[in-house]
Amino acid sequence: MNPNPTPQNTSVKLMPGTPAPDFTLINSLGQPVSLADFRGRNVIVYFYPKAASPGCTTEACDFRDSLASLKSSGYEVLGISPDSPADLADFTGDQGLTFPLLADEDYAVALAYGAWGEKLLNGEVTEGLVRSTVVVDPQGNVALAQYQVIAKGHVAELKAALGL
Repeated sequence: MNPNPTPQNTSVKLMPGTPAPDFTLINSLGQPVSLADFRGRNVIVYFYPKAASPGCTTEACDFRDSLASLKSSGYEVLGISPDSPADLADFTGDQGLTFPLLADEDYAVALAYGAWGEKLLNGEVTEGLVRSTVVVDPQGNVALAQYQVIAKGHVAELKAALGL
């Protein structure tokens, strides 16, 4: 795994109404999952920096606990991080997660979705994966894009932004 994308890889934030970049990534079971598999449905694609870290656990469990209401409102959830499929499997099992977690080990999808850039970490500005959420509509277009989100309370804020 490349810990840092090369500097020439710039990450541009996605805008509502634009096509969401297609991707195929490996899930926690070692199987490929593509955004195209969800065509015809609303998909919440959220990016988080590290499985099993405190903030990422808070956010993942919040999505887990809200999954039934999100699904009943017509939304699927996909979590994406640079972790290996094995680490994602451990995280899924440890937290009882019931939605797919996908391994973006080379940060290609994070870059394509604008989820890579400057962020504040322990009082320092660093470059890395930015906690982000992109909602993709049934036609494959960006319906909503949120960057630099806060893990705690994010799902409630997202639901409010979606009118749920």
